[in-house]
Amino acid sequence: MTFINKTLIIFAAITFTLPLSIQAQELEYKMELGGMLGGSFYMGDANATTPFKNLQFAGGAIARYIINPHMALKANLMMGGISGSTDDFDNKYPENEQTSFHRSLFDLGAQFEYNFWGYGTGQGYKGNRKFTPYILGGMGFTFAPAPAKGVFTVNIPIGVGVKYKIAQRLNIGCEMTMRFSLSDNLDVTNKEGLQLSDPYGIKGNGIKNKDSYSFTTVFITYDLYPKYRKCNNL
Repeated sequence: MTFINKTLIIFAAITFTLPLSIQAQELEYKMELGGMLGGSFYMGDANATTPFKNLQFAGGAIARYIINPHMALKANLMMGGISGSTDDFDNKYPENEQTSFHRSLFDLGAQFEYNFWGYGTGQGYKGNRKFTPYILGGMGFTFAPAPAKGVFTVNIPIGVGVKYKIAQRLNIGCEMTMRFSLSDNLDVTNKEGLQLSDPYGIKGNGIKNKDSYSFTTVFITYDLYPKYRKCNNL
């Protein structure tokens, strides 16, 4: 066999195996963009113990910066409704007064996510999985416009979720977070009568006796900006 023939055979082998090696490599991406839809509920002086009570619509947009298969930074812009009533509340307020409220709120925040399993297509040498549960925590801002009293405050989000990669660049999942606000005025929408911000005349310090709310949503995101890495299978 001549030198030229050997060279042609080696070149053909490399040409044939290179696409297979690249395909076997698990391609990673830098970002995800998408949306979330679901429900929101409130916890506070008109609902201290019952999750998902008076569930309202919630939705918004999310963006993730993918640090590695286990970690990501997420930003969100959400809108949701919260409501509550003391009509069927076990606690009795002074003079047996009753009140109710309903309002919309906007949430802008950032969270750190940790995936329990490496998240990816599951096709590469790293052994990542298409499905993983995750936890998150961070900080955000809540804006609830009038009636009665507009509120702008900081919130601390803590939550859990699961995600699944249904295609190489397409992700779905669901997530539940509690947003612990630093305000006790989210349930104040009436100018007169019982004020849930201070029904007993006792002011709370820090996050004690403050209002919180939850988003429970499903999401879909699309991967952007692939990270090109040196192939490790050659």
